[in-house]
Amino acid sequence: MSDTDRLDALERRVAELERQTARPKPAVASDPDLFWALEGLLDRVDAPGAAMITGHVTLPDGRAARWQESAGTADLLDDDWSQHVAALAALAHPVRIRLLRHVLGGACTAQDLTRIDGMGTSGQVYHHLRQLVAAGWLHTIGGGRYEVPVARIVPLLTTIMGARR
Repeated sequence: MSDTDRLDALERRVAELERQTARPKPAVASDPDLFWALEGLLDRVDAPGAAMITGHVTLPDGRAARWQESAGTADLLDDDWSQHVAALAALAHPVRIRLLRHVLGGACTAQDLTRIDGMGTSGQVYHHLRQLVAAGWLHTIGGGRYEVPVARIVPLLTTIMGARR
């Protein structure tokens, strides 16, 4: 093989390697049995893609939440994320996270919640409850009880799942 032939062969191999590395690699192998929700999203959404929250939850108090929401990648990246800071900040306190976890077990009154070890005084509990209500993670129902709105259950749980990563 001449030097010219070897150079041509090398150039072809380099060009093929460049083509292979230019293709986006999937973050995970796409097993349709394991990634059935992802496969459904891929079938419906073109590039640059989308993110989706979906879930079916039955809480200990018997309430069921079935939720699905998706948003296009471009919409999410172009969105003003600062408008969501209050909702995220409301979750960013250990007492508030504990309050939400307890309330997900069944509607609770502030008095019920103050009896839990480490929750603090009734004034502190009310302060945290107000923050969670203002951010939409809780709402009041009859009898001074609090519950997580059904429309927030799956988003809350998926936010916790995302934080586990």
